[in-house]
Amino acid sequence: MANTWVMEETRAVDLKDVRTNARLREVLTQLGQRPTASIPAACGGHADMTAAYRLFDNPKVTFERILGPHAQSTRERMAAQPTVLLVQDTTEIDLTRPTRQVQGAGPLGEDTRQGLFLHPLHAFTPNGTPLGTLQAIPWVRAPGPSSARLTRAQRAAIPIEEKESHRWLQTLRAAQQEAKYCPQTRLISVCDSESDIYEVLAEPPRIDWIVRACQDRALALEAPPAATPHFREHLLAQPLLYTQTINVRAHKPKIACDHRSRRQPRQSRQAHVEVRSGNLTLRPPWRADRKLPPITINAVLVREANAPEGDGPIEWLLLTSLPVTDAAQARDVVQFYCVRWMIEIFFRVLKSGCRIEQRRFEHLDRLLACLAVYLIIAWRTLYVCRLSRARPDIDCQAIFEPEEWKAVWKIVRQSDPPDQPPPLGELTRMVAQLGGYVARKNSPPGPQTIWIGLQRTYDFALCWRSFGPEATHGS
Repeated sequence: MANTWVMEETRAVDLKDVRTNARLREVLTQLGQRPTASIPAACGGHADMTAAYRLFDNPKVTFERILGPHAQSTRERMAAQPTVLLVQDTTEIDLTRPTRQVQGAGPLGEDTRQGLFLHPLHAFTPNGTPLGTLQAIPWVRAPGPSSARLTRAQRAAIPIEEKESHRWLQTLRAAQQEAKYCPQTRLISVCDSESDIYEVLAEPPRIDWIVRACQDRALALEAPPAATPHFREHLLAQPLLYTQTINVRAHKPKIACDHRSRRQPRQSRQAHVEVRSGNLTLRPPWRADRKLPPITINAVLVREANAPEGDGPIEWLLLTSLPVTDAAQARDVVQFYCVRWMIEIFFRVLKSGCRIEQRRFEHLDRLLACLAVYLIIAWRTLYVCRLSRARPDIDCQAIFEPEEWKAVWKIVRQSDPPDQPPPLGELTRMVAQLGGYVARKNSPPGPQTIWIGLQRTYDFALCWRSFGPEATHGS
């Protein structure tokens, strides 16, 4: 039987057959209860396993049709929020196999790895609670030399519609379309430095946006001096808005040949950063296929004042359409951008918690249908983790079925469950304890202990339904 949350998330599913709709709900329930297990182990029997693989092999069961109902439910959650951050980013799905490769997969980078790329648009509240995936673009890179071998002028001569980076513009336009579904909600698009593309910045704004700058662009001036000034220099000359102390985690570069300052190794420390802001008019770059206009935007510079010797200073250059005239507005922009990191955690849940890269399919089309299912499961796992932090005092039955929370209480507390459901924050910590969480001061459970604990929760709930005090036994 499908879980309650699965029924709610697939209300609008239409796979052109009511039996196929029911099978999707059943498979989503089974895989969601054991996300780290293989598909045969999660299904629990040969008949269910065969039905799951037949579902993914059905030509009517596409990536878009599976994700569509989830996107509709996401919009309903967005409509209940005053502010929603629409975060987009790209990740690799590495499908490299020792011998026989997945048919339809393409190269990843310039090495021998095979797989696909995934570019989702995910909605978050300002406190980092995930609301769901609105759109996801999976694509395979064609074999051949990478555009990285082209000169800068050669790359500039290629229309953006013919580049992989066009996905940032496509997804921004998709984010703008979401405004019509929730007109009372303030939407803000948030992107990392890979989206620092002039066409993205110049797109007519229908919603607000924040982009981390990757390039120190030239300013457009009526009478520029001999050396054209750039916006970083301009921001450093602006008055100080406020200072803040932040905790910086240690970092080791993944690639030894990456010489960018932001990729260099650093030690854990407390950093004192200074925040400045300003209004900029950017000079457009040359494009062979079109004439781009100059654009006026706002910017926030976050820079470490006195970095230790040997470590590069922490620095963020944030371009935005939001106002930044005072410290409170600049602080909002910085805080909104910090939520972007949540999509990296979402990718970790998808890859480590749902183990999408370990799924064994011979054809990419079948894996894409499976990927859409696990995108929903990854959202649900992270949603449980983050909602319990944002709203720890609400009734735990907002997330958990009665047999789930009662079974967890019985196992963890070694006592009969109370008459009234406990708060969500309390029960989530108990679920995380089943996954190895050890309570520490000001250290709430993370997604890994949650996804492990949830699997055990579903097993205990099955036992509670079958053998517990409320079980209905046949004669």
